[in-house]
Amino acid sequence: MNDMVLQKLEGGLLTITMNRPERKNALNPDMVRGLVEAARRAADDAEVRAVLFKGAGGSFCVGGDVKSMAEGRAPLPFEQKLANLRRGMEVSRILHQMPKPVVAQLDGAAAGAGLSMALSCDLRIASESCKITTAFAKVGFSGDYGGTYFLTQLLGSARARELYLMSPVLTAKEAHAIGMVTKVVPDAEIDAAAHELALSLAQGPSIALGFIKRNINNAEHLALEDCFDGEAIHHTRCGDTEDHKEAAKAFVEKRKPTFKGA
Repeated sequence: MNDMVLQKLEGGLLTITMNRPERKNALNPDMVRGLVEAARRAADDAEVRAVLFKGAGGSFCVGGDVKSMAEGRAPLPFEQKLANLRRGMEVSRILHQMPKPVVAQLDGAAAGAGLSMALSCDLRIASESCKITTAFAKVGFSGDYGGTYFLTQLLGSARARELYLMSPVLTAKEAHAIGMVTKVVPDAEIDAAAHELALSLAQGPSIALGFIKRNINNAEHLALEDCFDGEAIHHTRCGDTEDHKEAAKAFVEKRKPTFKGA
């Protein structure tokens, strides 16, 4: 097990924790490998119904380890650097495309590739003191881990250009105001609030939630008719699930449904 990336599965919720608190969870090769492995486990493990993605030590992730980059190690060939980066970027693709809801818990700072990974998630809950920035332009980079794609999809081209070219540091409330963050809570409540939200999704109708996520992802690139076809297929399949039958029964009986993800 990679000790830079911790995994805990409980009640259908897989908590993935970046664990380099002394470096504010800056990404290095070992952590990146661990994140890709954890994301693949989340996508493939039938016991996982939702994911909580967070950082240890009161910070989400400040992006790549710039200090390590500046140490002047022997440079790799361009092709090797490109292949290494592209392999690591798979974590964002997997989190975005897996048919399971993913919640990012943002506290301390979410910057650079850290922000990109957070944007790949379905929901983002932030502490009041969290600082959020693309950061890339300030260190002479153009961006990676899918941030330009996710931010453009989320906020539109004009806002994405502003946030990448000017690289402002946003407060959590500013990020919430423009739609980057789902919810902002007091610092002392972030752990409980993020866990509660993610666990509620893990205990939800997993098949339906997976289809909802697929429908929305389809809308990012498919034509209207294709999206309609997908919605119709997924809606019809949901009608045959035990979770739908339980929800209908609970509605008639005026009680809260108990979903089993089947």
